[in-house]
Amino acid sequence: MDNQEEAKLSVFDVVKLFFSGAFLIAGLFAFYFFSDFPLLYRVLGLVVVLVVILLLFFNTRLGRSLWAFFKESKQEVRKIVWPTRDETVKTTLLVFAMVFVVGIFLWLLDMLLFWGVRILTGQG
Repeated sequence: MDNQEEAKLSVFDVVKLFFSGAFLIAGLFAFYFFSDFPLLYRVLGLVVVLVVILLLFFNTRLGRSLWAFFKESKQEVRKIVWPTRDETVKTTLLVFAMVFVVGIFLWLLDMLLFWGVRILTGQG
């Protein structure tokens, strides 16, 4: 029961999400409707609308859980052990070498098959 109650959004959260979407649509509409105004003013207006949308969205339960997920993801990325520059260069060179070797092998196989087809068809 407790998980179902946590999963449900309150009425205020639904209203905030609705207004976030409505502001987004209104902001985009206003951006194109006021095309006679300079681009700088329209972009500044759109930025203000986006800030209002984000404030509304991140004040909902869904927004807070999304923000918590972003923070946890950032912590997990810090735990990743990234390869050193030397390891990266060696791996890249190994990949290039293998691509070259496989390319030569496929080229030779193609020549062999082409030669075989020419003999079978009587052209060589």
